[in-house]
Amino acid sequence: MEWKNSIIKDLQWSDTIINRESKEHVATEIASKAQHGDIIGVGSGSTVYLALFALAKRIQEEGLQIQVIPGSIEISMTCTQLNIPQTTLWNKKPDWTFDGADEVDPMHRLIKGRGGAMFKEKLLICNSALTYIIVDETKLVDRLGSKFPIPVEVSPTAFTYADSKLKELGASQVILRLAKGKDGPILTENGNFILDAWFNDIPQSLEKDIKYITGVIESGLFIGYKVEIIR
Repeated sequence: MEWKNSIIKDLQWSDTIINRESKEHVATEIASKAQHGDIIGVGSGSTVYLALFALAKRIQEEGLQIQVIPGSIEISMTCTQLNIPQTTLWNKKPDWTFDGADEVDPMHRLIKGRGGAMFKEKLLICNSALTYIIVDETKLVDRLGSKFPIPVEVSPTAFTYADSKLKELGASQVILRLAKGKDGPILTENGNFILDAWFNDIPQSLEKDIKYITGVIESGLFIGYKVEIIR
């Protein structure tokens, strides 16, 4: 029996999609890479969201048979809306993953996590032989950390300790991310806080150094991963 409501049917992206025409072009390119039987990890972001529509079109018009592993509740709900089959990392390993990024530097180091889903996104990338990072020109930077802080997911009981340790690592500012549309801090899908840490310099060891802090679940810093940038 199906639900007699339109909440899922009427879902839309939560904000205005800037550079939509350019993002739709990249989304179509990503969807063209899907082959029959693929298990695809799907991260988050507006371009990723648009790519789901391109995949849904191929499923409907070509009978393409794929399964996706969503990186967030929002993406999972969109897959439900578009009738894209889903699976989990408990059942399947992704053949490849596609995801967005907030910043990409010349060495293909990334900052991700503005949407708060960096734990699952990093897990998908770690399980994939290849990941496509889909971005527009505004996400390319000469210095990582020049536009965005590094999001750090941390246990609520440890955020003051993590704050002090992030500053010891060189963070110039650490801010507890507050929610919009609710009082208090944002809670991740794992029920944790997000600290946004600004760094003027990001050495190669910083991702591991942040992860070593007791109470840190994951960070939005991605260094040394096998990714291909598509723009």
